[in-house]
Amino acid sequence: MIIKGIENMDGGNIMSQIQQGGKFVIYTYCFSVVLMTFRRSSGIYFIKAGEGSVKKGLKYTLLTFLVGWWGIPWGPIYSIGAFVTNFKGGKDVTNEVLAALSNQNAS
Repeated sequence: MIIKGIENMDGGNIMSQIQQGGKFVIYTYCFSVVLMTFRRSSGIYFIKAGEGSVKKGLKYTLLTFLVGWWGIPWGPIYSIGAFVTNFKGGKDVTNEVLAALSNQNAS
């Protein structure tokens, strides 16, 4: 599992950051080709405590703005959903990542 933002951090540092408000998030985006629209999620990003998470998702928001709208009817629907998710700072997947990491360490 590749997580952006945890480079040079050990498990203790990550847990400390999470206890202080850090989190793992994903961003959503969509793109349309003719009449087909595809909805996707970014990789996982670690947002440190006190760090803003909206800025890291701007590239996915911009991609959706440029190429997400054009598929009818799902393009506009998925685009609006991506904008809402990304402007809220992404989807928090901290619990899922911690569960996966603990299962991975138990093996």
